[in-house]
Amino acid sequence: MTENKYSILLPTYNEVENLPIIIWLLMKHLAASGYLFEIIIIDDGSPDGTLEAAQQLQKIYGNDKIVLRPREKKLGLGTAYIHGIKHATGNFIIIMDADLSHHPKFIKEFIEKQKTKDYDIVTGTRYVGVGGVYGWDFKRKLVSRGANFLTQLLLRPQVSDLTGSFRLYKKHVLDDLIKSCVSKGYVFQMEMIIRARQKNYTIAEVPISFVDRVYGQSKLGGTEIFQFASALLYLFATT
Repeated sequence: MTENKYSILLPTYNEVENLPIIIWLLMKHLAASGYLFEIIIIDDGSPDGTLEAAQQLQKIYGNDKIVLRPREKKLGLGTAYIHGIKHATGNFIIIMDADLSHHPKFIKEFIEKQKTKDYDIVTGTRYVGVGGVYGWDFKRKLVSRGANFLTQLLLRPQVSDLTGSFRLYKKHVLDDLIKSCVSKGYVFQMEMIIRARQKNYTIAEVPISFVDRVYGQSKLGGTEIFQFASALLYLFATT
């Protein structure tokens, strides 16, 4: 049996302060666990020097561990994953944010959970067990909880946290799901789970703590909330 390899996709846009820390944490936790892995950084033309920081990190940790696949400009999360998958050599893909809101220590739990029943997808949840959200104001928490509640009500996905973006996928499963997704941005993560349910892929959840970004600007605004609402209605009508 061949050993599993994990490709971590890190889409970045203006993460020059966060990138060295998240890479250091990933190296620390993954190397200690003895997993075969690579980190694919997909920078979307950040003007703040994120790519230059990534190049320095590649010199420190090596080309086999840090793979750079930048793009000219900001093209959205869904296409960043498609771009990343093309270059991934692992049979599992881990997606996470580069802004330190997702701690790499949970990856080991994802991997162990996946192995228990050979799950197709393992997703982090902020709403079950010891999971939680830290550093958000009341409005952010309300938007997130509200979005989640509405989605549960309309789509019944049997997953407690739909908008999270910290997940482990079998590579072929992620590839298949991306091809059937129509949404972009904030809604993309939710649609992935809804499509996975339609296709009868198996999904497990692991409680995670989500910490609001330390450096830089949050990318969630009014337009994302509007897109979310319209996409939710679209999915409700079509799935």
